[in-house]
Formats: sequence, structure tokens, C-alpha cells
Amino acid sequence: MNAHDETAQVEAIMARARTAQRAYETDASQERYDRAAQAAAWAIMEPSRNRRLAELAVETTGLGNVPDKITKNHRKTLGLMRDIKGVATHGILSDDAATGITTIARPIGVIGAVVPSTNPAATPANNIINALKCGNAVVVAPSPKGVAACELLLQYIHAELTKIGLDPDLVQMIPAPGSKAKTQAMMELCDRVICTGSQNNVHRAQTCGTPAVAVGAGNVTVIVDETADLAAAAAKITASKTFDNATSCSSENSMIVVDAVYDDFIAALAAEGGALVRDAAQIVSRLWPDGHLNREVIAQDADKMITALGLAGQVPDDTKFLAVETDGIGPDHPLSGEKLSRVAALYRARDYDHAAEIAARILAYQGAGHSIGIHTARDERAVELGRHMPTCRVIVNQAHTFATGGAFNNGMPFSLSMGCGGWGGNAIDENLHWKHFLQTTKVVREIPANEPSLDEIFADYWAEAGQ
Repeated sequence: MNAHDETAQVEAIMARARTAQRAYETDASQERYDRAAQAAAWAIMEPSRNRRLAELAVETTGLGNVPDKITKNHRKTLGLMRDIKGVATHGILSDDAATGITTIARPIGVIGAVVPSTNPAATPANNIINALKCGNAVVVAPSPKGVAACELLLQYIHAELTKIGLDPDLVQMIPAPGSKAKTQAMMELCDRVICTGSQNNVHRAQTCGTPAVAVGAGNVTVIVDETADLAAAAAKITASKTFDNATSCSSENSMIVVDAVYDDFIAALAAEGGALVRDAAQIVSRLWPDGHLNREVIAQDADKMITALGLAGQVPDDTKFLAVETDGIGPDHPLSGEKLSRVAALYRARDYDHAAEIAARILAYQGAGHSIGIHTARDERAVELGRHMPTCRVIVNQAHTFATGGAFNNGMPFSLSMGCGGWGGNAIDENLHWKHFLQTTKVVREIPANEPSLDEIFADYWAEAGQ
């Protein structure tokens, strides 16, 4: 198939999506939008379908593990449904007599969603639910490895939409085999691009000519200071680092531990299954054998990873992940970047101020804007990081992977896509959520004039600087 034929394929899909969306919006109600979102959510959450999607995702991508993907599909979707329950996305949102402004919710149209292979069911489902909740149609462009899981997810969603009398053309995907040409055509033809994935995809989304909401690179760094509950910190980091074999962009990639508690923290890590590795060169040579991440290591179970890294018999049998001592930061020190594996860099800091300095250098190299973690009893240090670090999120005393994208025990909205603000080259600095799938129209009426005098505005300035 040549590029012209591929574009024609996508054009046909987009035309069907537009027809379905217009009908969806024309016969719209909040209940209709809510039912559609529930249908898409139940399509992935129904236990037998959830398991099949998780199994297929691991089978076809080779990334992550089935139990954790089942958990992710369930909890991320349940959390999103909690967040959007009762949220108004149709009709008049507000009618303010004081300003004379009535705000009306409006769909965007057709959403084009570019999604990664690391979450080939959970991320599309998240985007689809948000799109339907706000009155849109959606076309998904999965990564090549994620095609099978995405196809199955859409089969389940179409079955649920049919039950409630909605057009399955509201939810479609780029037909296999995927290609850059098809994805590019989708991005150019849709009304808004939502892009989660490689920075190459993000760049293409942000330069396609269609308004785009995209995310930045993850490379999470976490500080453990001298006041931290070391046992709790070790348990949370281990649970987070090993979840779904470290496929998440919110997985801890570097730990910075202050000298005063370094040895005690290493002991706490060991008790949780975190094995200390002092030979960084061996890890680097096996993890990046040709300058690229080794596919036999990334997102693999611990035993497979250990064998691929040549560490069989060199670490305890119950090892869950590796903590590799290093002090290098930057492009010549790949351990300081994202590793997509059960491998974390370990830095030793003289004190807290030195730890914050190391963290800033790591983020300046990779991951600026995404998030940073801290385990501490001094909340003012977390606030200090929030005031000075190039990051949109400071995760305090939590398992980072579970907390960053929303958790039932914190106030972040549930999402699998984290905006990284100006630091990460993104238009948003918050978790992607329903508001990014909605636009509004404002009806503006005349009200009594509210024009201040010059003295009301400039009196304090004139008093200090003169006129």
C-alpha cells in the first residue's frame, strides 16, 4: 500500500468518525455522554476481558507482566470514573449574573489519540472514556506492538456501545499495519491530538498543525533524606519500581540518599528485594550493548533481567530490582537517564542540599517537568523542591508510580499521561484529564461599567516611585 492509499484509508475512518460525532452531539444529553463513558469503562474493567487484554498486551509487546496490567487496567479506569462522576460536560456549565457570562460546554469533535506500547489497553481506554464523556468521537493510533490489544479493546467497546444504541464509529483506530504516514494523516485530520509516547511522536504531534496536548519524558528521581522512615521508603520504592516491570514513566529511575542514612537504607532495600550493585560498568555494557536499551532487559521479570545482565548467582535469589551505585550524570552516563527496567541508579549525597543539587542536575539532563519524589519527615523540603526544582509534581512519602498518575489516597486526577509544562516542552503542566477533551462557548452580555480610576490602580506605585 502506498502513502496515497494509506491516507485514503485514514480519511475514510475520519469521515465515519465525524458523521458519528455529529449525530452523538445532535442527540446529546449529559446522561447519554455518561452512559457512553460507562460503556467504554466496563469494556476494559469486566474481569474476564480485563485479563484477556492484559495477557494479550504482554504476549504481543513483551513488556510488563499480566497481574500488574490487570491491576492497572482496573484501578486506572475505576479512578477515572470516580473523577468524572457527576462532572457536567454538556449544556450550560455556569450562568453568572454578575459578569453577564453564560458558559456552554461544547465537544471538540474528533480526537486523535496516539498511544504507547507500554499501556496498550489502559491508555487508549483512558482517552476514549474522556473523549466520550465530553461528546467527542475518537480515533486511536496504537504503536505497532500495541495493535492487537487495541483492536481487542475496541471490539469490547463496540459491543458495549451497541448495547446502549450508540454508533461504534464513535471509537475507531488506525487500521493495521500501523505506519508513520497513517498516524500523521490522522493527526492532521482530527480536531485535537492527544499524544502519549516517545518524544519523537510528541514532536510530530506538536508540529502537525492540529492543536495538540502531549506529554514530556519521564526520568523520575527520588530523594531519601536523613529524616525518612527508611523501611517505609524502601518498601514503597520497591513496590513502585517493580510494578508492571517498570514500564511506567513514573517509575523511579534514580535514588539519591543522604550519607547519614545511606548504609541503613541499603539494608532496608535489601530486606525488600533491592540488590546493591557496585559494578556500574557491567550494567551499562549489558543494558546498552549497542547504545540502545537491551530488549532482553527492558520491562522484563526480575529473573530474566538478571540473566540478561549476566548477574545470575551474583545477587540474592529473591532480588526484585537492582540499585546500581554511580555518580555520573548526563549523556555519557546512561544510568542517569530513563531505563524502562528493574534497574535504578543510586547516588550518595553528602547532605540534603547536595541531594537536591544532584536531583536538579539529573532533571536538567532528562525528565524536566515530569516529577520528583522525596521521602522525608520535613514537609518544608517538599515545598522547597516545588519552589525551585524544574518539575510539575513533587510526590511526598509515596510509591511514585502509583501516586503520580492519581491514587485513591491522594488528590491527583487519575491519568496515564502527565503534562510537563514548559520544562518538558508541553502545553499543560497537569495530569491529562477530562478538561482537555472539552471546549466552551461563552455568551457575553452587557453589564454596568466597571472602569477604575487611575488612582485606584497606581496610587501605591506612585507613592513608591512617583509619577
